[in-house]
Amino acid sequence: MPTDAPTWLRRAAVELLGLVLPVACAGCGLDDQSWCRDCAALLRRAAWRCEDRAGRLDRLDGRTPPWWAVADFTGPVRRAVTAWKDHGRTDLTQPFTAALRNAARAAVPVLAGAAPVLVVPLPSTAAARRTRGWVPAGVLAAAVADELARRGVRATAAGVLRRSPGADQSGLSARARSRNLAGHVHVRARARVAGARVLLVDDVLTTGATAAAAADVLGAAGARVVAGVVLASTPPPGRLVAGAHSR
Repeated sequence: MPTDAPTWLRRAAVELLGLVLPVACAGCGLDDQSWCRDCAALLRRAAWRCEDRAGRLDRLDGRTPPWWAVADFTGPVRRAVTAWKDHGRTDLTQPFTAALRNAARAAVPVLAGAAPVLVVPLPSTAAARRTRGWVPAGVLAAAVADELARRGVRATAAGVLRRSPGADQSGLSARARSRNLAGHVHVRARARVAGARVLLVDDVLTTGATAAAAADVLGAAGARVVAGVVLASTPPPGRLVAGAHSR
């Protein structure tokens, strides 16, 4: 079903599917609900700054761009994001894009001004695109650009980055992620980014290695990353996250 279908139609489709196949909340597993009220509440909080969690974002000049998130990447949110990206749970697109619009609104003061803004999704590998058949960060970037335009910012979503093959990032330390990405994030050959202000978008901010690599290549091409927004940010090690729940 198209991700822009009306809410009532998506709900009807989920209910109809539930007559044939069991439906469970993508976050906590609650029966007969695709996204329960408690899990949804985890994405309805005010957006907050999260760049201090991602050590790879710390630039030598001390001018780390601000980043906003709306949730911690743990528990139900982590399970739901994984289900959305990798297991066909496109019914989560609407609540996820709505949550990221909230983060986009928080970034408006930084983005205000006459100069246009490129809303750039962080790149996934070609293998991930082939496996999924779509680009999650691209869907989020389109929603962010639309929200910014509604708020008076001249914003355009632009997939100007690509990522060449490299080792899997899963399980790597922050330093290892940075080494793994070196030379693997590029500005597309025909992309025109010189002089642009850039807002980076992704589903999750972990170490910040991909975002830092993107900022480096965009800077070399004459653009300037001024901020970033994500659905969720990985909590610091050992931190207990309030609001997580389980069934």
